[in-house]
Amino acid sequence: MPHFPRDIHPPGSRNAGDSKAVIEDYQSLSKTRRGDEHAMRIRIKNRRRMYLDKHPEYFSPYLELADPLLYDRCIRRFQSTAEREAEGRQKGYSGVLEADLMRSEAKLAALANPASATITCNRGLNGEIYNEDPEDVPENKEEGAERWRREMTLRFLRGEDDDFDYSCVDESDEWDDKVQEDWEEQEKWFAEEEPNWLLSDDEGAGNVKAVEGETGIQDF
Repeated sequence: MPHFPRDIHPPGSRNAGDSKAVIEDYQSLSKTRRGDEHAMRIRIKNRRRMYLDKHPEYFSPYLELADPLLYDRCIRRFQSTAEREAEGRQKGYSGVLEADLMRSEAKLAALANPASATITCNRGLNGEIYNEDPEDVPENKEEGAERWRREMTLRFLRGEDDDFDYSCVDESDEWDDKVQEDWEEQEKWFAEEEPNWLLSDDEGAGNVKAVEGETGIQDF
């Protein structure tokens, strides 16, 4: 007859209570891990947002290459001749040429795969390409700039900038919002703290009464 140590259950001998406890422990551990992963994703997103807040230069004209068609719709269409010339001098000849080339390629790609394009493009009767939907065009320069910044912010938060080293932000507590985290910790402490003016009348009875002083009422 096989011998089993006292602290080890032979196969099939574990009772229902033990199995339930194991399942509950596993579920609790899984829930904790999911909570930790969710909290870390939020922290990383907050760090990236803090980086953008402290580095507004990220939204420079060079970012046009991230989405040439959207930049054309939101920014270039509202630029004056002087502004375009100034931007061209900042980018240099090669930078302007690269942006023009990528814009043309993006238009052709949008025509070939409209479902995956961020901007809808249509071809005119004479073969010209229109990359504008009248209902989706910003009304003015301010609205266009706001939309461009919003879209590029979301792109950065999602981690879609392949030219950026996210590890220097995601893995550094330098970009944590200390004020916000201290406030959240304080709110969590207050939510979990049991009011000290309530005491149990009889331990385990669940009866609660207000704290009283020597006079029969609470002394202050």
